[in-house]
Amino acid sequence: MTAAPIALSCGEPAGIGPEIAARAWDGLRDSLPFLWLGDPRHLPAGTPHAVVGDPAAAAAVAARALPVWPVAFAAPATPGIPHGPNAAGVIAAIAEGVRLVQAGACSALTTAPIHKKALKDGAGFAFPGHTEFLAHLAGVDRVVMMLAAPALRVVPATIHIPLAEVPGALTGGLLEETIRITRAGLIRDFGLPAPRIAVAGLNPHAGEGGAMGGEETRLIIPLLERLRAEGMDLTGPLPADTMFHPAARARYDAAVCMYHDQALIPIKTIDFAGGVNVTLGLPFVRTSPDHGTAFDIAGRGIADPTSLIAALRMAAGMAAARGQGRG
Repeated sequence: MTAAPIALSCGEPAGIGPEIAARAWDGLRDSLPFLWLGDPRHLPAGTPHAVVGDPAAAAAVAARALPVWPVAFAAPATPGIPHGPNAAGVIAAIAEGVRLVQAGACSALTTAPIHKKALKDGAGFAFPGHTEFLAHLAGVDRVVMMLAAPALRVVPATIHIPLAEVPGALTGGLLEETIRITRAGLIRDFGLPAPRIAVAGLNPHAGEGGAMGGEETRLIIPLLERLRAEGMDLTGPLPADTMFHPAARARYDAAVCMYHDQALIPIKTIDFAGGVNVTLGLPFVRTSPDHGTAFDIAGRGIADPTSLIAALRMAAGMAAARGQGRG
């Protein structure tokens, strides 16, 4: 069976998105066809590309050219300098990717990096980021952000909030939803029938029995005991400073952490270039490279496509696990 291609939304055209898309195509060609959603004017000069009128044509085109699904933008792009009128096109490309995936014309969605301030300033973008916008488009109330690499998968229970606000935001309901969505995603999208999940404590030494904070004894331990009684394979709460060495990582399939840096520092240290941002809880597969728009190097021809290639490959694997991928 030949799968529908992966949809790749262009992201911020003034960033490195168009450049890494072209380089990813050059590295993958027809071994993993994807459909780039954007304005061909924004691709690096000389990029072989072909506008297609049917996503199914991407596989036939990909050996010789980057398949392009055109999305109208107001203007050309200047590397490193976002242009306000182009913000609407960035948003439209994401929405079009969701539409194609939901229609079955594409097997998964991979998104190139956006610049949230540019979208807010240029088009009144009302969402904190990609993840929340995708949840809105999908009609889903709650999704989970996973960062994944071959050596480690991590999920932060709280994400882009000040550290001082984490203890108040970390409720039993939030943590339970995070664990349940993570477990369901590991089963459905990663083919793990009985996933092992490690859960970090919030405080140093996981609270050390209440001597260094009470969130573990008051909130985390009772929740984990209740979920274990349902049959979930959960360990923790564990001291975060001993969770990420190789022997510890071998004992679990994913780690649920309490806040952003607790999760992202270890994975970016272990595999900075190969990390992939995965959204769990959507009715379709979505991945993204784990880096930003990199305005400082945009247009210089030095952007590394490794994370985007990893995101495309992971999207293909997840789609296959859902029965929508290449087989």
